[in-house]
Amino acid sequence: MSRTPLDTVEHAAATPDVELPWAELGLKKDEYERVVEILGRRPTGAELAMYSVMWSEHCSYKSSKVHLRQFGEKAPQSDALLVGIGENAGVVDVGQGYAVTFKVESHNHPSYVEPYQGAATGVGGIVRDIIAMGARPVAVVDPLRFGAADHPDTKRVLPGVVAGIGGYGNCLGLPNIGGEVVFDACYQGNPLVNAGAIGVMRHEDIHLAKASGAGNKVILYGARTGGDGIGGASILASETFDDAKPSKRPAVQVGDPFQEKLLIECTLEAFAEKLVVGIQDLGAAGLSCATSELASNGSGGMRVTLDDVPLRDSTLSPEEILMSESQERMCAVVEPEKVDRFLEICDKWDVIATVIGEVTDGDRLEIYWHGGKIVDVDPRTVAHDGPVYERPYARPDWQDALQADDANKLPRPATGEELKDQVLKLVSSPNQASKKWITSQYDHFVQGNTVLAQPEDSGMIRIDEESGLGVAIATDGNGRYAKLDPYAGAQLALSEAYRNVATTGAKPLAVSDCLNFGSPEDPAVMWQFAEAIRGLADACQQLGTPVTGGNVSLYNQTGEVAIHPTPVVAVLGVIDDVARRTPVAFGEEGQLLYLLGDTREEFGGSAWSQVIHDHLGGLPPKVDLERERLLAEILISASRDGMIDAAHDLSDGGLIQAVVESALLGDKGARLVVPDGLDAFTFLFSESAGRAVVAVPRSEELRFTDMCGARGLPATRIGVVDGDTVDVQGEFALPLTELRTAHEETIPALLA
Repeated sequence: MSRTPLDTVEHAAATPDVELPWAELGLKKDEYERVVEILGRRPTGAELAMYSVMWSEHCSYKSSKVHLRQFGEKAPQSDALLVGIGENAGVVDVGQGYAVTFKVESHNHPSYVEPYQGAATGVGGIVRDIIAMGARPVAVVDPLRFGAADHPDTKRVLPGVVAGIGGYGNCLGLPNIGGEVVFDACYQGNPLVNAGAIGVMRHEDIHLAKASGAGNKVILYGARTGGDGIGGASILASETFDDAKPSKRPAVQVGDPFQEKLLIECTLEAFAEKLVVGIQDLGAAGLSCATSELASNGSGGMRVTLDDVPLRDSTLSPEEILMSESQERMCAVVEPEKVDRFLEICDKWDVIATVIGEVTDGDRLEIYWHGGKIVDVDPRTVAHDGPVYERPYARPDWQDALQADDANKLPRPATGEELKDQVLKLVSSPNQASKKWITSQYDHFVQGNTVLAQPEDSGMIRIDEESGLGVAIATDGNGRYAKLDPYAGAQLALSEAYRNVATTGAKPLAVSDCLNFGSPEDPAVMWQFAEAIRGLADACQQLGTPVTGGNVSLYNQTGEVAIHPTPVVAVLGVIDDVARRTPVAFGEEGQLLYLLGDTREEFGGSAWSQVIHDHLGGLPPKVDLERERLLAEILISASRDGMIDAAHDLSDGGLIQAVVESALLGDKGARLVVPDGLDAFTFLFSESAGRAVVAVPRSEELRFTDMCGARGLPATRIGVVDGDTVDVQGEFALPLTELRTAHEETIPALLA
């Protein structure tokens, strides 16, 4: 792609008619013309490389910015929020002087091209975002979506993705404590590999991505720069996936978790000695991103000598060096008198570190190669002032018919035997079956601070040994709900994650999101996106949980077929003492089972409608955010005060799915009685939101029911923990042995 080594700024000004491959790099004609207008001349090859990756959809959010503003405009007041949208990751105050940073991002297209490395480098990238905030990473989570479970290509993609996540995370010594695995044919050519991470620090240790102080040195440290991932995530994720276009299948980045582990320790030691003024990890867009963002967020300019970048491949052109997305690299801004000590620490950890430039008192980003100036730009125009599109959007003409195809009209089981058969089909279906085959490949307990992990409602980590202070995180998203109603679907994703955190006894504090949608050039997709953002922003405002940051992943479609709109929402919560957590598993026989919340005939988008009838239609469950808030308060209080011994939220699969999971985890059966006013089918399979099932010790029943009654939360006694069957009285009984076989053998059989 390089024009010649002589394509300097001076040469570009003198040769305005030289043709540059702007279209091959993903720029539109008007975008290229805008670059020319900004510079007052044609760009050099190096400048074109920077603008192309930084103005890509993946890096610039050019189609989503106009909608994402709602997260700021509608942000609730939060005393906990320390760092919000705009930095590498959000940061919240969790008390006792501790701050927690967390974020979720996508690595979707790279993981389809090369499942192992795509997933592994997704983990590596999100962990570096956490390090860049000044925090020690303490855990990862992985919300995943794959095509049909029995499709041959799922056997190619899923094992590679799982091995990549497990291999990288386990080598880093980070426990994997949460996430989800969903199968649906809509993800067949476009799996969703979202990765999240949590980090812990003291308030005073927060670091930001900015280059300030003229004369301060810019140090690139970590792995050498190679040809892997040139234009990788940034370009690959910025256009509709098409197997026929090799230009859209660049080399996926290659990860080295052992190098990243050294990078973590090296960086944290430099932070501890107060050596770093500003820092930025090198992820999508590589050096183009790191230099332009550091410079534009600081108080001056920056001068960089590209010849000083350590290379794995000496044949790389300057454009390729700027676009490379080689992993395990970071950029730090360090005061001159502290450079030697910084380099000593890097050497101690066997991390390559090189001074590649310095902060200037100007306002330009200047990059040199072989003595010639090949970049001279205002860094804001690269990092922040890219194109902003107000894409046309319109409610699709098929939406009304989809919603009118009411799932409540589907044939229902007429006898207890039919109910029993459908329960077995549900709990053995790929989405409701045990994911132990997958999650057993992850280390949940490394570092010794994991309190809860899969298949609990939320993962939980202890962050202070003396007090027991901890944090919980849950990620959720239901593309079927969002397809039926994207506004409600996004709110249901938030509600479920919020509920999952509260079910374990933690108080929800803040939100990160990963918004996975099809092509923004399709007005129907943009309508789904706009509605989902509006729904999520409105719900976060009402629940008081600010969005601290996240990721937008567009162009998730193959050809003309888009995935279901899939907003994945992560909720972070805090618990004062992890010893008071509430697990999912039923613990003791004789405990009373209570259903909290209202159960209605709500089957649109339900697991029952999918598993039994292969149907998607109607409306998703109604959202009642005030009920979610009340339910959370009750669950948190009951956990803190020892009123409940087990709790499980009700979501996909309804009550029967939750009861079966709790029974199998605790190896304790349950006798259930259908409450007055409900039929057995609705009682078992409804997916009404704002509900949970709890196990209450008999000694606490009066105190618990009095609290629910005083607060106005419906609490219905539905049974007792007892025996070795799940017995719905008057309908059927299923032995735990039969349920365990059905629940646990599906995934291994499919992936054998």
